[in-house]
Amino acid sequence: MSEDHTPSRSPADGSRNLGQAAQNHSKRERRETTLLPPVDVVEDATGITLFADLPGVPKDRLDVHVEADSLSIDGELGLALPPDLSASHAEVQMTRYRRTFTLSKELDASKMDAQYTHGVLRIRIPKAADAQPRRISVQVH
Repeated sequence: MSEDHTPSRSPADGSRNLGQAAQNHSKRERRETTLLPPVDVVEDATGITLFADLPGVPKDRLDVHVEADSLSIDGELGLALPPDLSASHAEVQMTRYRRTFTLSKELDASKMDAQYTHGVLRIRIPKAADAQPRRISVQVH
């Protein structure tokens, strides 16, 4: 996928700001041509959940990491052809997925949980305790 095919809700470099923090990307990530995996971000009162579609990526070639306030998803396709065959037509020319998000200070990345099932990566990042809603009891005197 080239930058021209990037969904309108995401910047052309594959990043998306999660919360109010500014975007932060390395120069290498901006120059390398990669597939931009579609990601759905769902927010609720206790945190956010990301669903990233990464078809063809085996678990051992999937890398999810947090550095400072950046969450990066990186995966390499594992669609190898047998040695005696060659593709007469290939719609996917790039072999790497990459997506980077800047995390809000409201999120607690140390409690992040990730699951990978049938080509879909699910990442749950809870809000920090002080950012979660809480009920205040009112006492009557």
